[in-house]
Amino acid sequence: MRGRCIAFLAFMLTICPALAQDWPARPMRVVVPFSAGSIGEIMLRVIAPPMEAKLGQRFVIDTKPGAAGNIGTAEVARAAPDGYTLLLAPTANYAVNMHLFKDMAVDPFAAFDPIAMIAEAPLIAVVGPGVSVKTLKDLVDHIRANPGKLNYGSPGTGSPTHLTGALLSQMTGNALVYVPYKGTPPMMQALMADDIQVAFPTLGTAIGAIKAGKARVLAVTARQRLPELPDVPTSAEAGSPELLAGNWWVISAPRGTDARIVERLGTEVRGALADPAIRKRIVELGHVPVGLTPAETIAFLKAESARFKGIVERGGIKPE
Repeated sequence: MRGRCIAFLAFMLTICPALAQDWPARPMRVVVPFSAGSIGEIMLRVIAPPMEAKLGQRFVIDTKPGAAGNIGTAEVARAAPDGYTLLLAPTANYAVNMHLFKDMAVDPFAAFDPIAMIAEAPLIAVVGPGVSVKTLKDLVDHIRANPGKLNYGSPGTGSPTHLTGALLSQMTGNALVYVPYKGTPPMMQALMADDIQVAFPTLGTAIGAIKAGKARVLAVTARQRLPELPDVPTSAEAGSPELLAGNWWVISAPRGTDARIVERLGTEVRGALADPAIRKRIVELGHVPVGLTPAETIAFLKAESARFKGIVERGGIKPE
């Protein structure tokens, strides 16, 4: 019996390298846990062609919406770790939902091997036409001086937009009133109508209101200024370095996937993102191309998860 076990282990050691070398032998399915047409799906279609050319196989996009992305995320977590099923998901599914939902079936740090952080959409601090402040510091002072009189909105509880607003409220003694909306367009309409006074959208979703003079940008909640807004300071430059947030997209594989497959996929993602035309298209989509390595992505996810956990716990935030 012992001899047969040793022989089996020896056999497995000989075929494991071949498994990685033969991959990919068929198309790879990428689950996006939101409805068709999400920004993540669009970005994947942008970076996929050069990756498919290098790998010799297609990426098949499979949208699986529901439960704030938890349904599609759980499906990938249950998939075989063979390099043929991948997850492309945003901030919520890697760093927020695990702290927001008590019955989460998936711990992303136990369930996935991150491949790359593809891109990030920094948020911007905007105020509506009924708020006369010109700087983020002035806004903070104004909120503190008027507790309970200003509202902030979001496109949904637990979104980065919501949690950034919640953080600002916590910074000012919980002085803001939260008003949730079903999506970004109604939130921006409410801002322009002065139903809410503060919001943290992405530039792409707020550009119309800004150009119309119905929203004023005070800061960018990122480490660097946006090229599209060269005169707008970062939150750190504006005196609130803790107000740092964005909506980013990470691609990962089920835990236990061969490390060589993970590294190869990460290499191809970064290769695609090095193409100036692809980078330009991602910027046009309101995102900043990133391309972190697997190890860098893991470190980033852990830091983001810890930060959002603190916001959720301090605010007693619960899903709608």
